[in-house]
Amino acid sequence: MFNSILVPFDGSQGAEAALAKAVDLAQLCGADLTLLTVYRHHSLLEASMHVLQSDKPEDLDQIMRAHAKEVAESGKAQAVAGGIASPRAFVKAGPVARTVTGFAQEHGHDLIVLGSRGLGSLEGTLLGSVSHKVTSLAQTPVLVV
Repeated sequence: MFNSILVPFDGSQGAEAALAKAVDLAQLCGADLTLLTVYRHHSLLEASMHVLQSDKPEDLDQIMRAHAKEVAESGKAQAVAGGIASPRAFVKAGPVARTVTGFAQEHGHDLIVLGSRGLGSLEGTLLGSVSHKVTSLAQTPVLVV
């Protein structure tokens, strides 16, 4: 049925529900499971207005990447606790929906499982949800949990 399942994971309740469903599917199908945590690169203008002030604007990306890595590792630990022997976890910077769909295509995933609601932002409210964008852009099946 499915050989390789991708779970975009941001640590939200929706992402945790999607991960639980993906773990069940991976076990049922004998599929590999990969988690992807995507963080947005912040411009110097965004960094100047951000709550996390830093002496060096480039540090903000390092802070965001470190947080994303912690989130990815947390999801990986949840997958292991759910019975997946060797899940993989990746962290990427970029626009979330395009990064997810590009990663799925590049790595040959044949199913994307994601939550209907993530951590979100004002951008998500104005431009539409990530789950909606992923379903529109993906060239593989998408299961929205």
